[in-house]
Amino acid sequence: MSAVATVSTEPGELPRTMAAWVIREDRFGEPIDAIQLEEVEVPEPAAFEVIVRVMAAGVNFNNVWAALGEPISVFRYGDHPIYKHHIGGSDASGIVWKVGEGVTRWKVGDEVVVHCNQASYEDPEVHGLDPLAAPSQRIWAYETTWGSFAQFCKVQAQQLLPKPKHLSWEDAASYGLTYFTAYRMLMDRVQLQAGHKVLIWGAAGGLGVFATQLCHISGADCVGVVSSDEKGELIKTLGATGYINRNDFSGMMRRGGESPEEEKTRFKESRRFSQAVEEVLGGAPDIVFEHVGQATFPTSVLTVKPFGKVVICGATSGYQLDFDVRYLWMRQKEIIGSHFANAWEATKANALIEESKIRPVLWRVLGFDKVAEAHQLLRENKHLGKIAILVGATEEGQGKTAQGPGAIRAEVGA
Repeated sequence: MSAVATVSTEPGELPRTMAAWVIREDRFGEPIDAIQLEEVEVPEPAAFEVIVRVMAAGVNFNNVWAALGEPISVFRYGDHPIYKHHIGGSDASGIVWKVGEGVTRWKVGDEVVVHCNQASYEDPEVHGLDPLAAPSQRIWAYETTWGSFAQFCKVQAQQLLPKPKHLSWEDAASYGLTYFTAYRMLMDRVQLQAGHKVLIWGAAGGLGVFATQLCHISGADCVGVVSSDEKGELIKTLGATGYINRNDFSGMMRRGGESPEEEKTRFKESRRFSQAVEEVLGGAPDIVFEHVGQATFPTSVLTVKPFGKVVICGATSGYQLDFDVRYLWMRQKEIIGSHFANAWEATKANALIEESKIRPVLWRVLGFDKVAEAHQLLRENKHLGKIAILVGATEEGQGKTAQGPGAIRAEVGA
């Protein structure tokens, strides 16, 4: 464990084995038990692939699902049937260590961050429609293995982006999955514009802090829903027009299976919430930024203005959605699904990080020995924001080669 920051080979050559935190199908369960440190063979890059020496990795909830084997086993997907193991970690910063045949854009020694969308170069959707529409599309290090909780990770060359020089390794590893998802949702799927009014659920969470900043730099007004006044003050510093404490409207949350009387009471609370949103924004929102699902979706459809749009990328409270569809068709509202981002969107979003127009928001940095513990924190909801893991970096602050603001350190959560 103490030697993970040391690599025995020079750039361009790979050692035979590496340390990695591994999930195997026969030990699904709590992350603290399912994610175990192993010595595994270092993969060789195939054509158009790159091996990156991981300097830091970001922790996301997808690897908690992978550890639990829920809602279905990741071993049914991608390259898992070949390798019989899962190495998670869908965010990474590091150094290009070896390139496969056909890679021309990147060279050994380049400092990079990694986005987590993969697709086959042979799928026609990649070359004209959108890689997210390709039948081969997978989320790297969730639906595939060889993620960043290891000394080396294996990626497609198109997944690489230049590391912002003013960020440390841990800062650079903390933002990709959530930020690029928020960017696609707002900038491309609903075409966010100056003057728009936006409601953001979970505004102090991993997605929300970036949605808030994107609204601010785009000239849109946004109100964030948060779980405390402290988090409300945080998002105001990120550019939110105001915030609403969700605890003041707990009765609006849909549990599922409400009786007619309970639904009537819940609907009244949703109306009261909608009025509070309008008071902050000066009108009903043009856009609702959704990722909570069952608990909030009926309120989202109710609250968004006629001809407005609800864009959704997840359902943390449940994916069976039950809402009054009359408010959708009679007021001609739209529901738009969104899933991560393609390489072009990730590139545009990363440029805003390079220009310090958007900043990562990071809670805690842990050592490589804490990977399983970090995921257990997420599992038990004991974290307060994004966690980064040092891998090749030996201490915080390394990797920064230019002046500029780093990540905002804050205790944030959904």
